[in-house]
Amino acid sequence: MLELILCSLFTLVPDYLYRRYVQGKRFGKEITFYSVWYELRWGITGCLMLTVLLITTIFYFHPSTTSAALFYRTIPILPEGSGRVAEVNIGFSAPVKKGEVLFRLDSSKQVAALETAKRKVAEVDASLVSAEADVAKSEAQVQEAKAAHQQAKDELDVKTDLQRRNPGIVPQRDIEKLQVLVDQRQAGIDAATAIKQSATLRVSTLLPAEKASAEAALAQAQVDLDKTVVRAGVDGRVEQFFLRTGDVVNPLMRPAGILIPAEAGRTSLQAGFGQIEAQVLKEGMVAEATCASKPWVIIPMVITSVQDYIASGQFRGGEQLIDAQNIARPGTILVFLEPLYKGGLEGVTAGSSCIVNAYTSNHEVISAKDTGAGQAFVLHAIDTVGLVHALLLRIQALLLPIKTLVLSGH
Repeated sequence: MLELILCSLFTLVPDYLYRRYVQGKRFGKEITFYSVWYELRWGITGCLMLTVLLITTIFYFHPSTTSAALFYRTIPILPEGSGRVAEVNIGFSAPVKKGEVLFRLDSSKQVAALETAKRKVAEVDASLVSAEADVAKSEAQVQEAKAAHQQAKDELDVKTDLQRRNPGIVPQRDIEKLQVLVDQRQAGIDAATAIKQSATLRVSTLLPAEKASAEAALAQAQVDLDKTVVRAGVDGRVEQFFLRTGDVVNPLMRPAGILIPAEAGRTSLQAGFGQIEAQVLKEGMVAEATCASKPWVIIPMVITSVQDYIASGQFRGGEQLIDAQNIARPGTILVFLEPLYKGGLEGVTAGSSCIVNAYTSNHEVISAKDTGAGQAFVLHAIDTVGLVHALLLRIQALLLPIKTLVLSGH
């Protein structure tokens, strides 16, 4: 209607003034209700054509949509394992801080496993002390075997020297016995050395590895115990938290509640524009929005991202062929917008539905030196008609409470 009135000022009204004051025709005489079309045919035709052209220009170069909302993602409150609730620390709805305990599961099994792991570490530590004593013992045994070997060898050397100086003074049988004894004592040294090496390896390699395994099992038991305590991952607010002591929770089928991050739905707005406007929507375009949860307020915004994919065209591979005719709705171009000024979305409820206008700006093209006068005039006209759409948005913002509260019948 606004476009029709505006166009009539440039077509229908001049036509009527020409008929009235130039041709001398009067309304109700020569110009009657039945002769309006014939007498004002040029003005009516021009008005309709200009109206259609103006509406097309406005809605193409300055797109608008009512499919806009402050979407946000919620975080399900889930433990990493199944269990029975032993303690609940918050109510049905409450603000929470990151790391705050929400609820605890029954941890008797995990506590027992942790205690067992601690005992295993203590057992390995005791074995390590015992093994160190064994190393000292084996060292003493090596020294004892070396002393016995040296004693036997000295006696063998003495009797061998006597036999060399005075043959027959020492029986050959005694020398052979001493040689066997020396060999036996050498074997004792080798055995004691092997025992020492075994004890040393047990202290330096085997027991440290067993201790590392025991400590890893202890850490795992501590992790399992910590998993029974469910904490808030981010600052936010817990909603619809019906969990009570004795309930059984399962990470697959029975979540405990919902955690809404503090900044959810407070930083950006998402809007879906028609596919025909894909060539017009660009990053950096200035836009305006008005939301149902904050009526009578126009929020200046800027387009920060334009999604290059249309959701209705996606499919999941399966056993049936895709038929394009089954797409019931054509889908929209998803655009992300952020407030032009800090705090622009304050007071707007997350998830609120909004109306968004985006405005094309050709200032840089018009200011370019190689832009002709005709092109500059057309671009000026395109930028100017955006004022009509801005006015329409403000009318929608004014009428939104009346339309919702009165005309909707609620």
